Amino acid sequence: MTSKFALIDLQPTASLSADAEHRRRRVAEHRGIAEDAITDARTDSEIAREFIAHGELSPKSMANTQKELFRFLTWCREEAGKTLRQLTVADLNGYKEFLKAPPADWVCHTKWPRSDERYRPFSGPLSDASRRQAMIAVKGLMAFAEQTGYLRRDPGALVRNVKVATAARITRYLTPRAIALALATVEAREAGTPAAQRRRARDRFLLLAYAHTGARLNEIVSAAMGALYTEGHGRWWLDVMGKGGKPRRLPVPDEMLDAYRAYRQAFGLLPQTARGDAMPLVLSSRGAAPSRITDEAAAGALKGVFAAAGDAAAALGDGDTAASLRQASAHWLRHSMLTNHANNGVQLKTLQDTAGHASIATTAAYLHKTDNQRHDEIISSVNGRPAT
Repeated sequence: MTSKFALIDLQPTASLSADAEHRRRRVAEHRGIAEDAITDARTDSEIAREFIAHGELSPKSMANTQKELFRFLTWCREEAGKTLRQLTVADLNGYKEFLKAPPADWVCHTKWPRSDERYRPFSGPLSDASRRQAMIAVKGLMAFAEQTGYLRRDPGALVRNVKVATAARITRYLTPRAIALALATVEAREAGTPAAQRRRARDRFLLLAYAHTGARLNEIVSAAMGALYTEGHGRWWLDVMGKGGKPRRLPVPDEMLDAYRAYRQAFGLLPQTARGDAMPLVLSSRGAAPSRITDEAAAGALKGVFAAAGDAAAALGDGDTAASLRQASAHWLRHSMLTNHANNGVQLKTLQDTAGHASIATTAAYLHKTDNQRHDEIISSVNGRPAT
């Protein structure tokens, strides 16, 4: 008996066979595919594979798209009992509602591999933000299928996107005091073995790298040693690859550069290297041969630093800082860099380019200075003293 959630081959492909034109004409009549279609696909899974290949996606984006289209195509087969050509606007709106509360037999809280018969597509209901991303993938597939002639009409064009409530301000950030305390905590860490010394130097560099550049977690972890360089005039840069394969060049301040050199020396490397050095920028402290640390390990290393710094803040009687540090993650440092620079008067366009935001409105969410000033003026008035 075939499993309800049997694997669907969604590995990207740009061409399915050498005799695609002959095959397309042969199946066009009973499948309703236009004879002048510019696709080799003859099944829903095949058009999905072409769509995925067409997008030039990063590995992470590709995996997410494959996950969403596996869910959707399985729903088409098992719940709607239809192919893509048979779907209506009502069907797609029904799928949008389905994502709010998938049936119990579609849900499992344990993430089994897809090859395991216990695998289920969902771990629970999707948030509005996740439903929005799911429907973006679905609507993208439907639009591509129409544009290539696989579908005669695209019902997805009439389906509204899921509305997502957005916060007016970014609140998950650390103050300069909190970051300084985290730095002092990692610098004071005991390191009685070479491995512990490597880990301390690496974690100090990681903390300063994220705090000073505002890079995303994977952008630094996936970079190479040669990505940190100078072109003279005392200016140092870090090249990273952002979302959608877009490169960015991030300014490197002296404090981060010093930490980078000390970190390399702790690993037995020269303080500086050449542009062409392909060695991973962020190294595992374990093992004799240098190897790249995983995103999860880098995130865990910083969580450990924040937890220790939170304990230090609590010991100093600073409960607010302790609470923030104990909740903080690597991404908080991105928010922190942008927020603290925005509050110090750095132009939003400069921060937008540094952060790699597509819209300056996204960058504007990090500007807290006006709110802080307003708060201080009101509280000063309440307390009967002039605002400073």
